[in-house]
Amino acid sequence: MSLQVLSVASEVYPIIKTGGLADVAGALPGALKGQGVTMKTLMPGYRDVEAKLGAGRTVAVFDDLLGVEAEVRAVRSGGLDLFVLHAPALYDREGGPYLTALGYDHPDNWHRFAALSLAGARIAEGAIEGYAPDILHAHDWQAALAPVYLAFPKRKKKTVRTVLTIHNLAFQGNFAPTIFGRLGLADEAWSMDGVEFFNNVGFLKGGIYASDRVTTVSPTYAREILTEEGGMGLGGLLRERGEAVCGIVNGIDTGAWNSADDAMLPATYDAATLDRRAVNRTALLEEMGLAPTQGPIVSIVSRLTWQKGLDVVAEIAEAIVEKGASLIVVGTGDAQIEGAFQKLSVAHRDRIGVRIAYDEALSHRVQAGADAILIPSRFEPCGLTQLYGLRYGCIPLVARVGGLADTVIDANYAARQAGCANGIIFDDASPQSILTAIDRLIEIYQTPGPWRAMQTAAMGSDVSWTASAELYANLYRDLMKDDAR
Repeated sequence: MSLQVLSVASEVYPIIKTGGLADVAGALPGALKGQGVTMKTLMPGYRDVEAKLGAGRTVAVFDDLLGVEAEVRAVRSGGLDLFVLHAPALYDREGGPYLTALGYDHPDNWHRFAALSLAGARIAEGAIEGYAPDILHAHDWQAALAPVYLAFPKRKKKTVRTVLTIHNLAFQGNFAPTIFGRLGLADEAWSMDGVEFFNNVGFLKGGIYASDRVTTVSPTYAREILTEEGGMGLGGLLRERGEAVCGIVNGIDTGAWNSADDAMLPATYDAATLDRRAVNRTALLEEMGLAPTQGPIVSIVSRLTWQKGLDVVAEIAEAIVEKGASLIVVGTGDAQIEGAFQKLSVAHRDRIGVRIAYDEALSHRVQAGADAILIPSRFEPCGLTQLYGLRYGCIPLVARVGGLADTVIDANYAARQAGCANGIIFDDASPQSILTAIDRLIEIYQTPGPWRAMQTAAMGSDVSWTASAELYANLYRDLMKDDAR
């Protein structure tokens, strides 16, 4: 009999996306089907979501969900079985999932995502007739209170096992203590063994404490967050959880990211027809207004933030093009970093192309046309961009952190001799490390045989969900065994 899992997530691709969380929430249900796991997903009914999905079928009604009226509506879309939390007072507004149209946090985000978590807990406890999940799987701080609602009061019999996945520990959902009384939690939850976190309400902290298992999105990142520096205030609690914490590397949707039949590309190709990639390369240079070049095209598709190390890239961009490379930057983020890249594109029109936008189709064309994808993150839980790069033969240049270190094989002598090198790894997000990596890239790029071998190895990398889905399924089954003891 299939194991039933309720996933609770604040965004789900292709319905709505701001980052990698959506990709994971959207891809994992399909990947788990082959593992005997049926996953349904609860998500908020943002204005854009409901416009895209339609009304659906009402399967549960909450007269008072933390002070608002709400319904749960079942919808099937693109192979996903969704529960959409229809609560106009919380989600029917302009702006994105987390930010207003002016770019500020919605002031009631605590309320919006506490309600999502509570709805998830109530569904797990039987709010939808005929649906009884075995496990609730919460994603990030926005859903992290769901395990808390199931765990408190402690004297309550807990019938559903819980998993919390941390996609990025930097985002913790910490709010003023004044909101605690409005969360509908038992008083005992206001403690170190609950949601209290340095006299604030910590959504993620509470979820880490209350969940039966805590996963993050790569084994290296799972080790990094146990340290004082990488733990961002939660390292001690994570160390206390011991073997309950583990890392499972993300995969990608290899159907959506497939250079052999990607309708967004000027020319499709695979590892056996890599010469056709030149069509995409020429088209990308034209689209970005750059001059033809014999040097490598180095690309960035990312949030333009300090975490991603892109302040450093802006500082050394001129040195990169002086070495003979061209640079393409696509993304949005910190205004100062955006501005720095825009000035560089004006000063070096033929060599630096910048698009300040989130553009899914352009990101496909960049991966298919650029020669390398640069990811100099200061920390990176998993990263998906390097996986897209591998899939498309766009060689990743990555910092030795988190999931980047787990998914890229450095082109050192031994790896190149073995034919398994698929990228270039450098030590940190410092100017010297990045520029040395660029030098290594150019050296290999100028030797066609080794370059083609590295592209072929990259495209042969298994970046699918197959292995990771099996690990998640095993984790779920282990939880059920624990419950049976």
